[in-house]
Amino acid sequence: MRLTIAAVGRMKAGPERELADRYFDRLKKAGPPLGLDYQGLFEHPESRLATTPERKRDEAQRLAASLPEGAARIVLDETGRLMSSQDFADAIAGFRDGGQRDLGLLIGGPDGHDESLRGSASLVLSLGRMTFPHQIARILLAEQLYRAVTILAGHPYHRS
Repeated sequence: MRLTIAAVGRMKAGPERELADRYFDRLKKAGPPLGLDYQGLFEHPESRLATTPERKRDEAQRLAASLPEGAARIVLDETGRLMSSQDFADAIAGFRDGGQRDLGLLIGGPDGHDESLRGSASLVLSLGRMTFPHQIARILLAEQLYRAVTILAGHPYHRS
């Protein structure tokens, strides 16, 4: 299954980007033997439209356009489902084992996601009830994707 991340906001060079890239590199190496191929990250600038609903709709369209046709969607949202790392790994394995060819993980902008995107999601996931800047959310997602791969591989990186 191909994994693609689409995010509103661009990370500048620096320690945050380096940390996220470190986990994405690990994911690229560890995922393929498990049938999980990281395809990359699409970054989109924040919308500059006048109203919140317009910005959310514009960003949703650009995020969705980043994904292959028919991709399952995991939308990151603070109101989403809280999961353990094991549950997240199991969810990813469920998509893969159910024959899903593509999985997109979507990080919204400061206004959040448009309801149309949330409504089309296979899973609305929360990294916690706190609000995180997109840089931190991206690092957390990268680490949890790598952790999911290690869990599925039975690697001792994750201690249950």
